[in-house]
Amino acid sequence: MRSKYSKISTLVLLLAATYFTRPEIADAQAVSLTEASIHSKGSSAADVCAETAASSAEKEALRLPCLRDRAAMPSITVHRAIVIGFVGGFVRRDDPTHLEVQLAAYLRDRYPSAVHAEVFANHEGNDALRQVLHLLDTNGNGVLTASEKEQASIIIYGHSWGASQAVTLARELGAQGIPVLLTVQVDSIRKLRQDDSTIPPNVRTAVNFYQSKGLIHGRSVIRAADPARTQILGNFRITAQGPRINGHNHRWIARAFNKSHLEIEDDPRLWDQIASLIDSELSSTASAADASSSWQFVALK
Repeated sequence: MRSKYSKISTLVLLLAATYFTRPEIADAQAVSLTEASIHSKGSSAADVCAETAASSAEKEALRLPCLRDRAAMPSITVHRAIVIGFVGGFVRRDDPTHLEVQLAAYLRDRYPSAVHAEVFANHEGNDALRQVLHLLDTNGNGVLTASEKEQASIIIYGHSWGASQAVTLARELGAQGIPVLLTVQVDSIRKLRQDDSTIPPNVRTAVNFYQSKGLIHGRSVIRAADPARTQILGNFRITAQGPRINGHNHRWIARAFNKSHLEIEDDPRLWDQIASLIDSELSSTASAADASSSWQFVALK
């Protein structure tokens, strides 16, 4: 009986904590990558990053692109691909202050003709599935051929409940015989009737980032349903303190009681490394095996 009440109490705490991660719209100015460029003196994300007079809202909307611009990334040729992201809690899919959304914006900006990158709320799994199937249906006849399925290059990532939904989407695609290049889980919290611990065999590569502090913390271990078909790059525990939590993203009660779970989402250094991994997966200059094996996680300090 005590175990039953303990599980109920844990569920209540989880629901309360994730509910209060809804963004305070009144406190944040929604500025997209394009809008930030237009509102500044420059004409690109790099210009905004270098503009000292840029507003705090503009800089907040470009945390990840600015970090990647400073890396002086080489130009690479990539395969055509679909990248789907899922935000956690009750975050809006188009909230540009969240790094999941910024990652998709970065990919669209870096690979405008090769990559379709789109973000969904974690309760929009059916919408995401329909969109992927629509994008794969290149001849528009409503039926995916074996060739259309085999040529699919799909990457899925997410934070919290969004990470659980990422694995679920991969599993749903697998049920239809569609391969997935990569899944990325960031402090994954299992949703009801989902399994975020076992990566389905249609996924070629998977990686898991988590932290172990606070009331809410992510799954520490993921495993492959079929190790012969899926490579787990690692289960990486993030121990370093990230940057100060962005007050625009989260309500005060979430910042007070759910700090570590939000810090891992708010750390642009981690998402920069995720972007680097996605760059490697998309690159046509490396073989399918080399793209993943050549990537190594650099511990954050």
